[in-house]
Amino acid sequence: MPLSNLNKEQLEAATCDSGYNLIIASAGTGKTSTIVGRIANLINSGVKPDEILLLTFTNKAAAEMVQRVAKFFGKEIATKIMAGTFHSVSYKLLRKLEINITLKQPNELKTLFKSLYEKRVFYNRDDEANPYDGGYLYDLYSLFLNSNDGEEFGQWIISKNAAHELYTPIYEDVVLEFDDLKKKYGYVNFDDLLVLMLNTLKETEFEFKEILVDEYQDTNPLQGRLLDAFKPKSLFCVGDYDQSIYAFNGSDIGIISTFSTRYKGANVYTLRKNYRSSRPILDLATRVIEHNERIYEKNLEVMRNDVDIKPKLLAFNELFGQYEYISKLISQSNTAHNEIAIIFRNNSSADGIEVNLREFNIPAKRKGGMSFFDAMEVKFILDILMMQISHNDMMAFIHVIEYGKGIGKAIAKDIFDALVKLGHGRLFDGLFNPDEKIKNPYESNKVKNIQLGLFDDFIELGSLAKFKDCGFEERFLSNPILKHPKLSVEGATYLYDFYKLIKELRRVKTPSSQIEHIVRSPLFNRIKEILSTKRATQKDGSINLELKNNSISKINRKAVLLRRLSTHYTDLSKFINSMVLGGSEMSEGDGVNLLSVHASKGLEFKEVYVIDLMDGRFPNRKLMSKGGSLEEERRLFYVAVTRAKDVLYLSFAKYDRIKKIDFVNSPFLKEAGLIRNETKTDS
Repeated sequence: MPLSNLNKEQLEAATCDSGYNLIIASAGTGKTSTIVGRIANLINSGVKPDEILLLTFTNKAAAEMVQRVAKFFGKEIATKIMAGTFHSVSYKLLRKLEINITLKQPNELKTLFKSLYEKRVFYNRDDEANPYDGGYLYDLYSLFLNSNDGEEFGQWIISKNAAHELYTPIYEDVVLEFDDLKKKYGYVNFDDLLVLMLNTLKETEFEFKEILVDEYQDTNPLQGRLLDAFKPKSLFCVGDYDQSIYAFNGSDIGIISTFSTRYKGANVYTLRKNYRSSRPILDLATRVIEHNERIYEKNLEVMRNDVDIKPKLLAFNELFGQYEYISKLISQSNTAHNEIAIIFRNNSSADGIEVNLREFNIPAKRKGGMSFFDAMEVKFILDILMMQISHNDMMAFIHVIEYGKGIGKAIAKDIFDALVKLGHGRLFDGLFNPDEKIKNPYESNKVKNIQLGLFDDFIELGSLAKFKDCGFEERFLSNPILKHPKLSVEGATYLYDFYKLIKELRRVKTPSSQIEHIVRSPLFNRIKEILSTKRATQKDGSINLELKNNSISKINRKAVLLRRLSTHYTDLSKFINSMVLGGSEMSEGDGVNLLSVHASKGLEFKEVYVIDLMDGRFPNRKLMSKGGSLEEERRLFYVAVTRAKDVLYLSFAKYDRIKKIDFVNSPFLKEAGLIRNETKTDS
């Protein structure tokens, strides 16, 4: 049984009485085993599995815990536990209540937000502060939803930057229009899921006997309010204040630090035995993190005595010499590639090391920069599939159609609105059976409002004559959407390929066969040509054919991988939602792990390289100036080095010859006691 494998501290925590319990679990102290033990104890005590709510930071972590419970109690019992991230659990519960929603990735809705924002004109301007751009305002709105204390968005903006008070009426109106459009089409992103769930809990109650929360230190105020809205009879929260690294996303370390004062009769347990890292690695991590204020006392005990390799500092005269030397070290290492991690604080660091690994023919998979699901070709296929479920999916339509030559986001939205009008509210009716009585589907209904930056935008119709020799079906050729004055022959031909593909997909049922049809279609071939050409275009405008062929191969490989993922599903809706909810947790390929510090969280490796430890890069002074802190950067360093089990390298460079920048070593190296013993490895 899970409980028999626990040490004394873990067992005491796992079998504690119901109530409000906080478990401080440092890196490598067996928090997962403790949580699984707690679930086992609940089931053994007569709590039904569907009365248990398990909230984790990733869906992968939830699946692993449920899998471990299944080993002892069977799959049928384990899968009844409501488990997942705050977002995925909210989605499941909202669907249980039959609330109709269409889930969207945050960056997808950013496109919609920007399209609304870019139509605004700021007549009155403050000389000291220009208006935020649309993308940044969208990110601010997301941060507001996760971290506000009940104030309005405009008030929150002014509290952050008083100089923007002049612009807040427009900011607020864009947000209002954005929220209204989302409501109209049933769109929700991850933030909306939590807000919707919070509002639903005001009228609906779920009978969970205990709620377990993993990575509690990264809870943000919105998640904290949601947790309280469940009115938990018993809470079992596991976390480590030294690993709180999501302040940029609204997480509040104050939530874990005030647990015992916010919950009456709360108990705090501490797991002190570290099973992951060797003594030298843990000693180094402890020396650095102790410079942060101690919230709960903890004195870690090292349980491993099999390895005693001291962490090694690598100092370089030049930045790219660092990347080259580390790649060479890895090429000579006996450690399996998947047991090696290179951890970076900035994406530019990852770009440099990735290129050098390739020079040494070392395979690598990168997580924390662009994920597999951020690739345009993958998004394109998923958007086509999304339209098979939700026919009026405006965002999916815009993302697909904007690639047509001369179309772009604004015209794609015009075409969407026109098709919905022609189909009396149904996009595909407007595409295949448009109302012939509607002669001008592009007529604008916008109200002019100068204060809010709104102006009339009426489109005069173009002629259909230019499309007569394009070989279009008569039904498509007569569609009034072709009357958009800015629609070129190439753009219309792209639309026709879309028309033919959607028509074909109506006869296909399973996700895998639909993906196969999409990938073989003329429309996807156009996308491959557009993306591969763009990715192979040099600074002088010429096309590198080798790069283009490599790009086409990568696009094909991603399509094959997506189809392989889809073979596990017969229901298209379940496949799409799984990809959207879990996409950010998936990485592609095999080899050395290239990870941002945030992406490395919860993982462990035999051999770890933490690179670019220069003051300014790590700690990242730029992000600190935007609301971060040295304490948060120190916690990031702590997380990075505690991923290592046996071997740890820390490296920095003194000069970047390309940008002609001098560097000073990170203060964390001095705190670690390493900087006095620099090891020079290049001349």
